[in-house]
Amino acid sequence: MAATMASTTTIAGLATSSLSPAKRTTLSSGFIRSPVTNRNPLKQSLTSGGRVTCSFQRDWLRKDLNVIGFGLIGWLAPSSIPLINGNSLTGLFFNSIGEELAHFPTPPAIASSFWLWLITWHLGLFITLTFGQIGFKGRTESYFDK
Repeated sequence: MAATMASTTTIAGLATSSLSPAKRTTLSSGFIRSPVTNRNPLKQSLTSGGRVTCSFQRDWLRKDLNVIGFGLIGWLAPSSIPLINGNSLTGLFFNSIGEELAHFPTPPAIASSFWLWLITWHLGLFITLTFGQIGFKGRTESYFDK
């Protein structure tokens, strides 16, 4: 046995040696994956001809001029009723715009009533437009019939 050890060639490296025959054994397991090449996810052109597809609806806003027109009229009509000391919200807002434009280069003061009318009028407008969008699109897409 010592004679056979002396007649073999030297060890080539840690993983291989010339002591064993040149037969290579491949181990496989369910826990070890096969080698996979790294792929750039931005350059995958395997599906859909290289175009990126998603399920997000492109026209998510579903803008409709009917909603904008009817929403504006639907807010101007009730905001023009004179309920605040004989004045309407629209009238007070437009009058405050005129008062602030009278001294144009200087901005409105923090305590100016312009800010109250501006925020109240626009908040009412945006709420009306939001509910108008929900109602109009809900009716056209049969959300309320179910």
